[in-house]
Amino acid sequence: MKVVILAGGLGTRLSEETKLLPKPMVEIGGKPVLWHIMKIYSFFGFSEFVILTGYKSHVIKDFFINYYARYSDVTVDMVNNSVEYRRVRAEPWRVTVLYTGEQTMTGGRLLRAREFLNGERFLLTYGDGVGDVDIPAVVRCHEAAGKLITITAVNPAERFGTIAVDGDGAVSAFREKPDNGGVWVSGGFFVVEPGIFDYLTAGDETVLEREPFERLADDGQMNAYKHDGFWHPMDTLHDKNMLTGMWTGEKAPWALWEKQK
Repeated sequence: MKVVILAGGLGTRLSEETKLLPKPMVEIGGKPVLWHIMKIYSFFGFSEFVILTGYKSHVIKDFFINYYARYSDVTVDMVNNSVEYRRVRAEPWRVTVLYTGEQTMTGGRLLRAREFLNGERFLLTYGDGVGDVDIPAVVRCHEAAGKLITITAVNPAERFGTIAVDGDGAVSAFREKPDNGGVWVSGGFFVVEPGIFDYLTAGDETVLEREPFERLADDGQMNAYKHDGFWHPMDTLHDKNMLTGMWTGEKAPWALWEKQK
């Protein structure tokens, strides 16, 4: 199955970084978060990617065009104008980078990728969230359900502490960043059947998470895989710094490939 990654948004909540870079290229420990996401999928044997770009698309394209040279040792013979690569550190990936427009919505971006998916089932996720998601387990859950889409549901901690305030202003309870109270939210890491394209009817203006997802749920065509492990988005500078700290401290739960070493 191909892995489709939505990587075209503006990333306005991470403006400290995204003034110069598209959000998926913001780095965690020296590597773009997009690379981390692709490594998760690659760990499970999924190595063919379709990257749907928009804002600063050229940065993503240049990253993959120059990947081989960037992560290999080289000997440059300036007399004979030749380059010899040594200790190559390339990945076994096939990557298609599609420019899908700066203002195109998520459903519109996916619609533009249709011709590259050959009418086959595919995997889909966002270019800004990492987790120790068992992708084959999500696929098995999807196959058992027999529906058009399976969403990986996560139960993240709240971003802020909560307080219970009595009528007189006294605080009767405080909880520092509690869990989400049993409320499951979409964490991406979807498994999708080609029939989803019948729900993408508004062209570039289609917001995947609104009318298409609402109709899929109403039609009984949406399934959920509950992931109770680690998951975290990279929406803000705080998120970026937290994830970077986990990576540099060798305590990154999503780095499944590192545990193989």
